[in-house]
Amino acid sequence: MAKPQLARLGLFDAKVPRYTSYPTAPHFSNDVGPDLFGDWVSGITPGSSISLYVHVPFCRRLCWFCACRTQGTQTDNPVIAYVDVLKAELDLLAARLPAGVTLSRLHWGGGTPTLLSPELMRDLAARILERVPLSRNAEFSVEIDPNEIDEARLDALAEAGMNRASIGVQDFDDEIQKTIGRIQSYDTTRRAVDMIRARGISSLNADILYGLPHQTRARMTESVQKLLSLTPDRVALYGYAHVPWMAKRQQLIPSDALPAPEQRLELFETARRLFLWDNYAEIGIDHFATQDDGLTHALRAGRLKRNFQGYTDDRAPVLIGLGASSISRFPQGYAQNAPATSAHSTAIRAGRFSTARGHMFKGQDILRSRLIEALMCDFRIDSAEILRDHDISAPQLQQMYTSTNIAFEGLLHVDDNGLFIPPEMRALTRMIARSFDAYDLSKTGHSSAI
Repeated sequence: MAKPQLARLGLFDAKVPRYTSYPTAPHFSNDVGPDLFGDWVSGITPGSSISLYVHVPFCRRLCWFCACRTQGTQTDNPVIAYVDVLKAELDLLAARLPAGVTLSRLHWGGGTPTLLSPELMRDLAARILERVPLSRNAEFSVEIDPNEIDEARLDALAEAGMNRASIGVQDFDDEIQKTIGRIQSYDTTRRAVDMIRARGISSLNADILYGLPHQTRARMTESVQKLLSLTPDRVALYGYAHVPWMAKRQQLIPSDALPAPEQRLELFETARRLFLWDNYAEIGIDHFATQDDGLTHALRAGRLKRNFQGYTDDRAPVLIGLGASSISRFPQGYAQNAPATSAHSTAIRAGRFSTARGHMFKGQDILRSRLIEALMCDFRIDSAEILRDHDISAPQLQQMYTSTNIAFEGLLHVDDNGLFIPPEMRALTRMIARSFDAYDLSKTGHSSAI
């Protein structure tokens, strides 16, 4: 679709959620607390598999572009204390978990989980697997900072069972790295990848950003080609979200150096073409994967999902987040831990979960969550599936489609089978998904639609 049409439909002006949850986190409230969280944990089906996310909110340095909830530390003392809190939180969780529950996915994120010493890594992994063992064919992934990793720490992670690694690249250009406060050379990244693969860890994820200050199509091309030389299995091509009112450190990034929305689209398309030319499969709106990767298989089988980490092939109905600010998802709703490390630690040390807010599903939440997820994953809504699994009539569903199609000038494909976003409209997917969102988005800050 030509830029004038996209502009007319509002792509270059809109601010919309990324829809890694529905409703999105700004709509969480304090209606969900520690007791309800504990009840939801106790209600997990005995013998089932769940996912576990472990948040480590510490970094040796704070990158200016990052909007994650992190804190800097130059000593290990707060990290050691935090790992003790995580172990205590695990004990609380294990006391409420039904018998036989195992982990289908274990992910360590942050922050920088690889700033843990080898001893802390082994200690934490041992406590996790003692309390909730990995299921057969489970995936244990860790976010690895190439600047904050060495042989000893990788040995500890490999011995603990890590079988997928994730590295952040952002951009390899020197000027861009200086502007966003993230110095990480190609050689440093290459060394980390080589060390990872030397330990038999063949599954590698990588993140790269478009929309960064001083980015051009030529620089984007060079960074993507360097990334492709590392042969990652999965790539997340995220748009940089400039939200200095939320992430104060982003005020260090000159806004006048940021590309305009039209340029952001060009940068995205430049990278997208390179991944497709290298035979990566396109996964949803911003991921790419090799043809034999689990995400590609999930896409083809119609079971691709979306969660707080982006796209996933994880089928577990429950995701539990450990650590400060972590979010859990249950069939009943969402629960988020206290954002501040101090408040989280105080609650856990007092013998209670730190759940500070969340959302209990009600009304059409589950229906609309599935409609949005289907669009974000497959660019289509299958009416037969929705009518089978949700309490809505065919005329009501058709009216939803019609209203959305009218808003987008009749350019979507709508028939008795459902709603389909044609390829030329896919840059608008988050905006189209927003039309199925029943919550007020006017008072929440979101990132650019492109």
